[in-house]
Amino acid sequence: MTRRTREQMLDETRRLLLDAGRQFFGTVGYAATSMDQLTDSVGLTRGALYHHFGGKSGLFAAVVAAVDAEIDTELDQITAQAPDPLAALAERGAAYIELTQAPEVQQLLFHDAPAVLPHAVETSTAACIASIARLIEAGQTAELIPTTVPPEAPAVLINGALVDASRWVTAAPEDQHTERRRQATEGARVLITGLGGR
Repeated sequence: MTRRTREQMLDETRRLLLDAGRQFFGTVGYAATSMDQLTDSVGLTRGALYHHFGGKSGLFAAVVAAVDAEIDTELDQITAQAPDPLAALAERGAAYIELTQAPEVQQLLFHDAPAVLPHAVETSTAACIASIARLIEAGQTAELIPTTVPPEAPAVLINGALVDASRWVTAAPEDQHTERRRQATEGARVLITGLGGR
């Protein structure tokens, strides 16, 4: 049997902490998460946590970054498969609402991150706006979107609308959730496609 290298053991420890962090933070929230309970749940010590992440907030930041990266990967795949930039924007908007409906994502990204990691959230938001703006600019270059407004302004509006739409769907009573989700995703497509004046 091959012995694991020190690097492999460190990677495994980091993964265990990230998985536990995602479960605890996403379920009970940042404030209610006990670091002792979290590390005990995976048979580790606080020392391992501090070694890899510097503490509770460092682990939380890594978990949020991982969730953000997963969503970005999904959205990038949609962009790559879309026939044009405007279609990519519309499908990405609808997908964003779907991808952020999981309770853990709502807890991590929308409830706790703005309070715990305000600067990181600002950076992430700026990156999202820049990504949308690049697609709008590509749509303008392809003459699919009018050039009367610089890309950043509609990008800011779209980003804010999608975040609010995701929260709106989540806040729906259980018996209305499916219909509200449908309305939000279709509304996102209509709103964004309207950039093309169609």
